[in-house]
Amino acid sequence: MKYLLDTHIVIWAMVGSAKLSDMAYSILREPTNVFYVSAASIWEVAIKHSVKPDAVPVTAEQMIRFCRNSGVVELPVSFEHSQVVGSLPMLHNDPFDRILVAQAMAENLSLVSHDNRLPPYGDFVVSV
Repeated sequence: MKYLLDTHIVIWAMVGSAKLSDMAYSILREPTNVFYVSAASIWEVAIKHSVKPDAVPVTAEQMIRFCRNSGVVELPVSFEHSQVVGSLPMLHNDPFDRILVAQAMAENLSLVSHDNRLPPYGDFVVSV
């Protein structure tokens, strides 16, 4: 399966957080799965770490290094992704999460997230 990882899932994996569920670990450990991280997630970490480093304990540089070392595929934000955001219902106000939803839809990826506000967007959201 192909999965787009929500920002917090990557951070939790990086720091070994107990917040990662057994289901999340199962998905992350499956060797046949392919994982993507959006450039928007790196942007989100860069902003949020600079504002609240205690809340976001990793830097953008650390996240990039982790993703590259783990074989995660970088997913740039395209014009198409940005256009899909405009067609989404306003179920969620966070622009970073909205672009991740749009990217998952446009690229036919399953979005792995712990955010309970995302499943109403569709079955492609894997709530962990």
